Amino acid sequence: MQAGKSMLLIGGGMFLAGLVMFYSIETGQSEPVLRLIKNVGTFIGLSGIGVGVAGILLYLINRNQPPIQENFEPRE
Repeated sequence: MQAGKSMLLIGGGMFLAGLVMFYSIETGQSEPVLRLIKNVGTFIGLSGIGVGVAGILLYLINRNQPPIQENFEPRE
C-alpha cells in the first residue's frame, strides 16, 4: 500500500478515536482524569486531521501522470 493511502487511513482512525474520546465525556466534569481524557481526545483528533491531510497530499503528489507528448511539427 502506498504511503499516502496508509496515512489517510491512519489519520481517519485517529480522528474517529479523538471524537469518541472527546464526546464520551460530558462537558463540565471536574474530575482531572476525565478532563485529561477529553483534552487528549482533542489533541488526537486534531493530529488525525493533520495526518489525513498529509496523506491526501502525498497521494496527490505521488500519482503517475501521463507523459506529455510534444509535437513540434507545424500543422498544415
